[in-house]
Amino acid sequence: MIPARYAASRFPGKLMQDLGGKTVILRTYEATVATNLFDDVFVVTDSDIIYNEIVNNGGKAIMSKKEHDCGSDRIAEAVESLDIDIVINVQGDEPFTDKESLIKLIEVFKNDKDNQVDLASLMVHITNEEEIKNPNTVKVIIDQFDFALYFSRSVIPYPRDKNVNVKYYKHKGVYAFRKQAILDFYKLPMQVLEASEKLEQLRYLEYGKRIKMVETDVQGVEIDTPEDLERAIKLWK
Repeated sequence: MIPARYAASRFPGKLMQDLGGKTVILRTYEATVATNLFDDVFVVTDSDIIYNEIVNNGGKAIMSKKEHDCGSDRIAEAVESLDIDIVINVQGDEPFTDKESLIKLIEVFKNDKDNQVDLASLMVHITNEEEIKNPNTVKVIIDQFDFALYFSRSVIPYPRDKNVNVKYYKHKGVYAFRKQAILDFYKLPMQVLEASEKLEQLRYLEYGKRIKMVETDVQGVEIDTPEDLERAIKLWK
C-alpha cells in the first residue's frame, strides 16, 4: 500500500512533480511493483489527480472514503475488509524504494514464530552532523534486540559525553504491519508524543506496540522539499 496525499505542508503537489519524465508517485508505484514481492500493490489516495495518474498509467489505486490525518489511517481504511496478513507501507515520496530492503522487512515476520513483532521498519546509519541535527530527519533509537525505543526530530541520543561512540540512525518511512496492528492504530486516538513530534509511529509506541527496526544501507532520497526533488533528479540521472 502506498498512501498518497496531494496536499503536503512543506511541498504541496510534490507527488506530481516530474522525475525523469514521470511523476514521483508513478515512479514510486512502478518501483514497488517491479520488486515482484507482493500479491498486489495499490496507491491509496484522497486526490482525484493522483488516482487518475496511477489508473491512467495502468496501475491500481483506491480512493479514500474518509478524511485522514496520516498514512497509516488511510491504509487501515483500505485494508479493513481485505483478506490479508501482512501489509507493507511504502511512502509515496520514496521513488528509490529497493527490493533488498523490502525483503528484509518481510523476513522479520517469517522469522517471528512467537508473534512478538507488531510492525517492522527501516533505518539507515547516518554520520553527517547537519543531517543528524536536521528536524526533517527523523531519528530512531533502539534496544539491544533492535526494537524501537523512541523516534524524534531532535538529536537522540543527546551527545553529552563526546567520548561515547554513539551511532545515529535515520528512520526511513517504510513499514511492514500485521493487519491487526494497523487496525488497532486506526481505532486509537492520538496521544501527546505523536501530536508534539508529528510522527505517527509514536502512536504505536505509546500504546505498547513493538516495532522491529531493520538496518539498511540504501539511503535514497525522500522528497519532502524542492531541494530534495533536485537531489532526486540528479540521482535519477
